[in-house]
Amino acid sequence: MNKPKAQSKSIDIKGIMARIPHRYPMLMIDRVIDIVDGESCTGIKNVTANEPFFQGHFPGHPIMPGVLIIEAMAQTSATLVVDALPGVSNHTHVVYFMSLESAYFRKPVGPGDQLHVKVKKERQRGNVWKFRGEAYVGEVLCAEAVYTAMLVPNAERETTTKPE
Repeated sequence: MNKPKAQSKSIDIKGIMARIPHRYPMLMIDRVIDIVDGESCTGIKNVTANEPFFQGHFPGHPIMPGVLIIEAMAQTSATLVVDALPGVSNHTHVVYFMSLESAYFRKPVGPGDQLHVKVKKERQRGNVWKFRGEAYVGEVLCAEAVYTAMLVPNAERETTTKPE
């Protein structure tokens, strides 16, 4: 059985923004590498002292909030999903976070760290995808999670989010 190989292509910040709707200050990844089409990839987040969340989390001892590490996993997964589907972009679809089954935080992440967010599809049923994510600084596992997301066409999203 042939195992899919990582593609040499990477997705830069412009490519990420073409695939997902997130923008500063909520865009949590800078590049996507090691892409195995529709199966796995690695998101890169360069954590800098200029991140707005460091002003309050925690002054004098800046730590990247765990929920934002999970968000980086979700954005990396969403980029993978949209990249794998022809004709899909941030203009046609959005990927919604549905559930978080488990999350573990092993080591704090701070300014100067480069976070490698490795995501792998565990399964897909229709427009629902389940992923396992791991966030590393160097070789050190900092966080891990299992979560589910759903791909939704923009037309459907617009009809479900309008007030009655």
